[in-house]
Amino acid sequence: MYGFTTKVQGSFDDVVERTTEALKEEGFGVLTEIDVQGTLKKKLDVERAPYKILGACNPQLANQAIELEPDIGLLLPCNVIVREEGDSIVVGFMDPMTVLGLVQRPELEELGREVRSRLERVRDSLAA
Repeated sequence: MYGFTTKVQGSFDDVVERTTEALKEEGFGVLTEIDVQGTLKKKLDVERAPYKILGACNPQLANQAIELEPDIGLLLPCNVIVREEGDSIVVGFMDPMTVLGLVQRPELEELGREVRSRLERVRDSLAA
């Protein structure tokens, strides 16, 4: 598995805002926000349900990762998706343990566990 999800009730924009706030509570900022729906409509004239990719970063943990492995930026930031699915909104989280495990360094795997734990708390707060 490369990620984990939760279904959230509410409007799409409300869930994006709630997700951003929940990430902030765990020390993450959203560095990028990609409007996949808008981009595909503009570039390919494809109709798609609302779908955003949030590039989340915890500066302290990112700095630790870069100190351990300077090229780790190739695997950052942590992507979080918010997408409409039927009557609910799905929020999905990249599994940092899987991604950082690609490097095969125990120190990064421990850091991946910490990041995953924080993202799981974000997921749980949204599901509550």
